[in-house]
Amino acid sequence: MKNKFISTLIFCLILLSSCASRKDVVYFQDEPLQEDSFDNKPQQIIYKPDDILTINVSAFDPQTVSAFNLPVVANDLSGGLQAQGNFQQQTYLIDYNGDIEFPVLGKVRISGLTRPEATDMLVKRIAEYAKDPIVNIRLVNFTITIIGEVNNPGTFTIIDERITLLEALGMAGDLTIFGDRKTIKLIREVDGVKKFAEIDLTSINSINSPAYYLQQNDVIYIEPNNARIRSSTYNQNNAVLISAIGTLTTIATVFLVNR
Repeated sequence: MKNKFISTLIFCLILLSSCASRKDVVYFQDEPLQEDSFDNKPQQIIYKPDDILTINVSAFDPQTVSAFNLPVVANDLSGGLQAQGNFQQQTYLIDYNGDIEFPVLGKVRISGLTRPEATDMLVKRIAEYAKDPIVNIRLVNFTITIIGEVNNPGTFTIIDERITLLEALGMAGDLTIFGDRKTIKLIREVDGVKKFAEIDLTSINSINSPAYYLQQNDVIYIEPNNARIRSSTYNQNNAVLISAIGTLTTIATVFLVNR
C-alpha cells in the first residue's frame, strides 16, 4: 500500500511538471508548404493595389513639368497640413482597381507593372505635353514583418526595394538561441493567394531557396526550438507547480506518519 501511494504521488508530480507540446506553442502548424510556387531569382517589384508610391517628374526646364508633380507639404504644430515647405512629398495610393489619379493625365493604371514598365509608360504619356521628361518612382510602403524567435521582431521598411532573407534577419537582430534554424517559414501573397515556404538555414543551399529574395509584405516566422517549448509551460506554471508539489508533499508526510 505504501509503495502504491508513493508511485501514485510520483506520477502526479510528473503530470504537473510536464512541458508544453509543440502544438501549444508553434504558429502555422497545419498549412501546406508551397515553395515551388516561388521563383528563386531576385524579382522586380510588381505594383499592386494598396501600394503607396512617390512619383517625381523632372525636365531640363522644370516649369514644363511642374503640373505633373503633387505639391509638397509639411506638418504644422497642430497636426494639419501646410501648402508650403519642402518637407514631405505627397504620395499616390494604388486603388482597388489598380489605378492612381495622376495630375493632368487623370486615372493611370499602375497595378501589374514593374518600376521600369511604369516609368516608361509615364514618360511616354507625359512626353505628349513636355519635352524629355524624367520620371522617378519609389515604393514607399515596401515592408516586411519578422516575428517569433528573433532579438528584434517587428515590421521593417525597406528603402532600396531589394532584400534577402539573411539581410532581413540581420535587421531583426538575428535569431535568438531559442530559434529553430531549420524551419524558417515565409508567408507571401502571390496573385491574391497566400503561399508558404520553409527554409533550413543550417544548409548552405538555403541561399538557393525560392524564398531567399523577399518581396513587399512578406512575413517571416521563426519557430521556437524544443528547448523553448519545454521551458514555456514550466515558466508559466512555476508557481502553481511549486504550490501543488508542496500540497502533495504535506499529504504524503501525513499519510506516512499515520501509517
